[in-house]
Parts: sequence; structure tokens; C-alpha cells
Amino acid sequence: MKKFPLLLLSTLIAGSFSGAVMAEKKMLLKTPIYYNSVLPSLGSTIKYVSDNIQTLSGNTLKMKIYEPNKLVNPKEILDAVSTGKVQAGYATAGNWGGKIPAARLFSAVPFGPEAPEYLAWFYHGNGNKLHQELYDDNNLNVKVQVCGVLAPETSGWFKNEINKPEDLAGLKMRFFGLGALVMEKLGVSTVGLPGGEIFPAIEKGVIDATEFSMPVVDQRIGVKKLLNYNYFPGWHQQATMMELIINKDTWKKMSERQQSVIEHLCKSATLEAIALGEAIQAPVMKQNIEDGVINKYWSPEMLSTFKTKWDEVVIEQSAADPAFKKIHDDLAKFRKTYDLWESNAFLPRPKPSL
Repeated sequence: MKKFPLLLLSTLIAGSFSGAVMAEKKMLLKTPIYYNSVLPSLGSTIKYVSDNIQTLSGNTLKMKIYEPNKLVNPKEILDAVSTGKVQAGYATAGNWGGKIPAARLFSAVPFGPEAPEYLAWFYHGNGNKLHQELYDDNNLNVKVQVCGVLAPETSGWFKNEINKPEDLAGLKMRFFGLGALVMEKLGVSTVGLPGGEIFPAIEKGVIDATEFSMPVVDQRIGVKKLLNYNYFPGWHQQATMMELIINKDTWKKMSERQQSVIEHLCKSATLEAIALGEAIQAPVMKQNIEDGVINKYWSPEMLSTFKTKWDEVVIEQSAADPAFKKIHDDLAKFRKTYDLWESNAFLPRPKPSL
């Protein structure tokens, strides 16, 4: 990956903590990851961190990445970090939705903010504070921080055209996070599958349709060989936050400088993730078209239907989970204030011709 923020970052950290290296203990961070590191932006961002942490820390920190299932089952990463089985882990908070439903709000929000607004809430609103607070309230011994943000996802791959809500009823579909709750309201039977299991599930008829990630990642799992209608926009994931979780006892053993290295390196990685993600989608979409994929943009009716069902999900989840209500209300308040800026600052964005 390109390292455009790193020279300045290295200079700032070195200048701020000159002489501190001599007193620091060397630490190895064994870090299992949820998504394979070969997946651009989705998995490669943590590789950016591991590639640079040793140099930026003055050789006092080293990160060893373990691909999915090599050391820890991906679904067990959060607990493994909390108990100290491993020192760190990398995933997105929506992966823990079965255990902590409100965590999904720190991953991706249907009809939610795009990356700049989402990051604004995390870094200059209450996002980071509420994120850590949620994990603390669930007795997780982890320090959490944003460490990557993904470009918008596609909305899904289908065998046939979807022209009206009724066309979705009865489908079996791989779907992630809060968006799955919306699809279920439209009669879709949803299931969560890791990327490597999606292609065989379609091939065997276990699922009829899927969403997974950005076009460049979907290309890696070969879904276009079986499904040729690719829908946009990804209303369910306009931006997806990735998180680095570190065992709190490990975090407390670090010097202030080492902690600063990780915090600033994650900010650098977040910039790299969104820049890379935005740069590499169009060539893949172009190739998809040449290979027979039909890109479709949801009709106003369909987008309105998804939004109506999402509003119902918010009401239900807020009533069932005080943490969900607290976090969603805070994000909604931030977005309402942000709207004055957003509605005036940017040029109109006409619907694309796909």
C-alpha cells in the first residue's frame, strides 16, 4: 500500500516522544482477523497496520496477523481478546451483533452516514466514546478504536431483476448486519455466511442471492459467475467501520508513546482504506459489464420501501434494547445538526446511468 501519511506521522511521533523508546518493553500483538488480508480494503487495511507498526514504534511493537481460523475462529475473536487468549483482533463491530445487538450501529447503518459524516461522529461527536462504553457495559476487557472505513457496498447480487418489493419475497439471501432485519421484513430469509462459503452456497441452492462487500471484493469470491444482476446503491452499508480491539491489560502495559503509535497508525490506516476503496471500484465494475453483469440502480419505489422498513426496525430495536436507543438517538441527533451543512455544502448528485 502507498504510505503517503506515514512519513509525517513517523516524524510527529518521534519528535513528541524522543527518548521514550529506551524505557519501553517490546511487545508482540498476536492479531487474528475476521476477513482474509488479501481482500482489498476489507482485509488489507490491518496488513497496512502490521507492516508499519514496528518502524513507527521504534521496534518496540510488532503485530503478527493470523488469517481467519488460523488461530481463532473469527466469531470468537472478541472473546479471545477480552480473555487475553490473544492480544488484539481485527473485525467490524457488526460481527458481534448476535451477542451485542447495538454493536451493529458502530459497523454500518442503513440509510446512514457516508464515510466523512460517520467519521465526524466517531472522532468529533460521541461515536468513539459510546463505542468503548458499549463494550465496557458488556464486561469486555478490550480497548476499541476505529481502524479503517470501507467505501459503499453493492446492494446485492440476484439471478433475476427485482422490480417491486414482492419480487424479494421468498428469497434466501446472505445478508449482513442491520440491513438483514430490513430484508426479513420484506419476506427474505437471511443468513450470515463468511465470504468463502458464499459461492458454494449459491451453487448448491442453499441461497438464491447475496450481498457481501464492494465490487472489488465481490470479484474475489466469484459471485458474478452465478448471479448476473448487481444492484446499487448499497443503502444498507454506505460506509462500514472496521475496528482494532486490544486486550485492556495489554493496552495498559504500553507506554503512552506506544499507545499513540497505534492510535495515529489506525487513523492513517483509515485514510488509506477509504482512499484505496474509492480508487479501485470502477475498473472492476467496467470489467463486470464486459463479462455480462447487469448493473442496476434501485428504483425510487424500492429505496422508499427499504427506508420505510428500516424506520420500523429502528423503532423495534430501540424498544427492545436501551443501548441501541441511546446510540441511535445520539447518531440521529448528530446527523440532524450535520444536515444543515450537508444540504448546503455539496453539489447535487444526479442518479448515475448504469
